[in-house]
Amino acid sequence: MATDRLVQERINKLKDIREMEVEPYPYSFPRTDFIGKLLAEYNKLAAEEKKPDVKLVIAGRIMLKREMGKASFADVMDESGRMQIYVRKDDVGDEKYKLFRKLDIGDWIGVKGYIFKTRTGQLTVYATGFELLAKSIRPLPEKFHGLKDQETKYRKRELDLVMSPESRKILLQRSQIFTAVREFLNNKGYIELDTPILQTVYGGAMARPFTTHINAWDMDLYLSVSPELYLKRLVIGGMGAVYTLCKNFRNEGVDKTHNPEFSMMEVYVPYVDYNFTMKLVEDMYAYVAKKVLGTTKINYQDVEIDLTPPWPKLEMKEAIKKYANMNVDNMSDADIKDVMATNAIELDGDYNRGLAIAAIFDELCEDKLIGPVHLIHHPKETIPLCKTLRGDPTLLERFESYINGWEICNGYSELNDPVLQRKLLLEQAEQGRAGEEEIHPVDEDFLQAVEIGMPPMSGVGVGTERMAILLTNAKSIRDAIPFPTMKPTEEHVIDVKVDKPYTGEEVKEKE
Repeated sequence: MATDRLVQERINKLKDIREMEVEPYPYSFPRTDFIGKLLAEYNKLAAEEKKPDVKLVIAGRIMLKREMGKASFADVMDESGRMQIYVRKDDVGDEKYKLFRKLDIGDWIGVKGYIFKTRTGQLTVYATGFELLAKSIRPLPEKFHGLKDQETKYRKRELDLVMSPESRKILLQRSQIFTAVREFLNNKGYIELDTPILQTVYGGAMARPFTTHINAWDMDLYLSVSPELYLKRLVIGGMGAVYTLCKNFRNEGVDKTHNPEFSMMEVYVPYVDYNFTMKLVEDMYAYVAKKVLGTTKINYQDVEIDLTPPWPKLEMKEAIKKYANMNVDNMSDADIKDVMATNAIELDGDYNRGLAIAAIFDELCEDKLIGPVHLIHHPKETIPLCKTLRGDPTLLERFESYINGWEICNGYSELNDPVLQRKLLLEQAEQGRAGEEEIHPVDEDFLQAVEIGMPPMSGVGVGTERMAILLTNAKSIRDAIPFPTMKPTEEHVIDVKVDKPYTGEEVKEKE
């Protein structure tokens, strides 16, 4: 294979470098400058202008190399940008220049020198010295062929990040989004606290859990499907408004917006109801968008979306009337079952009118809500942790907000009647025993905490992964997660074979 030959060639160079008494893998390097900052600061230099008094030290990966006799050019890329360097034999000396000729695309180097602009206007570092920081022995794949396969792109994320500025930008913005979410909540005085990932009883969401085992106690544990019940216990304990930005694990399908392991932010605020948390979601989205993108008007995959508050509200039954052309209040159970049969809509367990109405919405209406919009007043059967709607006990003071046809959050006025809460959770547990796989068991610790006295409050869980998809214009959740969950291959380890190594020549040569 070509890859094996190319690897052997580099191993031979590595041997030569060691024979030159050069350590190819040093412990550290005193970098002082980032390429992105240098590009911004010195962009206005005139052609052929030099700044020899401004000493700088950069470090990064070689992405392009052009040898021209006694002088050579290379492009070096760090986490902030990519910049040309100029290495001249007379400046660095014979031995150093001999070393430079042993370097390959993919190697890491540190460069000392000063800034200048070439006669063609390219900002360049004039190298007065350099150090090899890490010799690469596996060549990078040719840019336009090596990582065309999406599976390889996600499995070999490090290669994807080296070759794709777009992928690096998405993950950088993801980090900025998470930071902005925390900043928004911290500015309100809310307290960030952790909740357990390993739990003896899972709860807080209708989801199938992952099961693991603790050897010390010889018992099964569950990975968290939601932090809800623990956060409520913190509020009960007097911590005030609390939130967490955490990982959840749900043993469900994988698609454009779902990954079994995902991040979310969940917040609980005492003394408020669902109207407060609806506004909280609007304000948070607007804050984060402005912080990261500088605007509340985004373009997601050619769809214009305005995140500016306030967002409209739409009742679930009205959404069904508007998008599915049916009035469920005027329909019998037989009518609803006919609609479900016609559209292949199924429920786990026995028929339940409220759950059936919610399922009809999910199947026939959800993808129509480009939004942003708050979908409000779900049937009371959909969740046992929520207060009923004032004036209509058949509905809940619950909302799910939608953007681009995706549910981006779920919140409600929290039920704090301990007697009713116990009754509803016990009834739900019976449904689980009857065959509804996503029903969670009764958490007795949580129920006893509510019995101590839980203040009125509202909470909401916001899918920060979906926020990242929308604000980075990523095509899939797997683009917005550094390492998405992947099904193992037969070989388990994917080896990217390189028939044509990356040369960097698609970058237009300036010199």
